[in-house]
Amino acid sequence: MKDLFGYDMGRGVEAFTSMCGAVLPYPVIMGHQIHSDKVAVIDRPGLTRDDLKGYDAFITNLPVAIAARTADCIPVLLYDPVRRAVAAVHSGWRGTHKKIVQKVVSAMMTEYGTNPGDLVAQIGPGICYDSFQVGKELVDMFSEAGFPMDVISRYDGEPESGSMNGGYHIDLKAAIEWSLEGYGVKRENIRCCDICTYLDTRFHSARREGEKCGRNINVIKLV
Repeated sequence: MKDLFGYDMGRGVEAFTSMCGAVLPYPVIMGHQIHSDKVAVIDRPGLTRDDLKGYDAFITNLPVAIAARTADCIPVLLYDPVRRAVAAVHSGWRGTHKKIVQKVVSAMMTEYGTNPGDLVAQIGPGICYDSFQVGKELVDMFSEAGFPMDVISRYDGEPESGSMNGGYHIDLKAAIEWSLEGYGVKRENIRCCDICTYLDTRFHSARREGEKCGRNINVIKLV
């Protein structure tokens, strides 16, 4: 499909991320995201963004398309091929710090009887380690939350004006991988896309384009 970056997550599911200017091939249920760690159960078709205001993760066992909207934040798509359930997660630095992916796995266990060891996880395009320059206070927040800082952060010396070089950096994708593994998702079932939205102009980036830019739509659907 043109302008759609597809993923192979196994039989019985379709998953992709839209590129700039893409037209979605079918209706998609999306929420009005606010960087929360709240998980919505999609139990009927036709839900609107207003219905889902305040949610940043969505789970369902219905044959409907669900999606997380991103523009540098990290999308995570989950598929349970045994219980036939899926999830779409918006995990920016706030959601990652709150371990939103663990809350999603927990919700799938409660709602559908999911075994975390059965899950297939796809981490999609988002801002990369080198491009995610942050302040020391954010590094301290992740450290206090128990993340392995030797794995997910580094200090590159004095920041260079007008660039992402130097300063503190956090690897959000590595932090999400660590969170998923810590909740029972098998390492071999976690796939991580290496596309950086800040550097790859095929995808929207809030840091590059400004907060009012378009959004990448990260879709998963049981088929």
